[in-house]
Amino acid sequence: MKIIVSPAKKMKVDDVLPWQDLPPFLEKTGRLLETLRAMPYDRLKALWKCNDSIAEENLRRLETMDLRRNLTPAILSYEGIQYRYMAPDVFTDREFDYLQQRLRILSGFYGLLRPFDGVRPYRLEMQAKLSVDGAKDLYEFWGADLAAALADGTDWVLDLASKEYSAAVEKHLPASVPLVRCVFGEEQEGKVVEKGTLCKMARGEMVRFMAETGAARPEDLQAFDRLGYRFSPRHSVENTLVFLRGE
Repeated sequence: MKIIVSPAKKMKVDDVLPWQDLPPFLEKTGRLLETLRAMPYDRLKALWKCNDSIAEENLRRLETMDLRRNLTPAILSYEGIQYRYMAPDVFTDREFDYLQQRLRILSGFYGLLRPFDGVRPYRLEMQAKLSVDGAKDLYEFWGADLAAALADGTDWVLDLASKEYSAAVEKHLPASVPLVRCVFGEEQEGKVVEKGTLCKMARGEMVRFMAETGAARPEDLQAFDRLGYRFSPRHSVENTLVFLRGE
């Protein structure tokens, strides 16, 4: 089993724990770095869809970025809502070992990351309109590489990523490796409605729940009961596990 999650825009440098390995697609990351460095400021700002302050910060990052030095473990580098609720700073060694084997972070810049792969702060979303090496965008640039790495040696994949990121692997996974989704929502007028921030919180809590319990099968996830969510057999279907608040 593998678990996929999205990265976060906000990143930090953290030397509390050492990184273990370089990311597996570092050569392709290097090509992205070369392409970004060659772009003028106005195009970078448009690509990043941000204000001047954030654009200038990330321009400085590009200018000084060394992909092999001063690295932070990926799982400690991201600061988004999902990671705050995952709370990696307080994982035990056993829980870190569980995640190192199973958790994979999808990234527009790095491709696919294990928790202790060393990274530098960057800004590049998977859906960014960036043409590289003849590929029209990052989905085409990464192609089937990420799905192939994800499917190697596993029998199913748990999708805790946003649609933007899961789209990078979904259509490339072999039929023998099903993608199982978790839906975190509320029932409103007979429909299951997902709310962005609550979904991110629940995805982080689900990762923590799995690491703490050693979950290995889809049915193991049905015991998840955090943030007011409960598994709903009535709303769930094959390869889609639905958790509702207030039920």
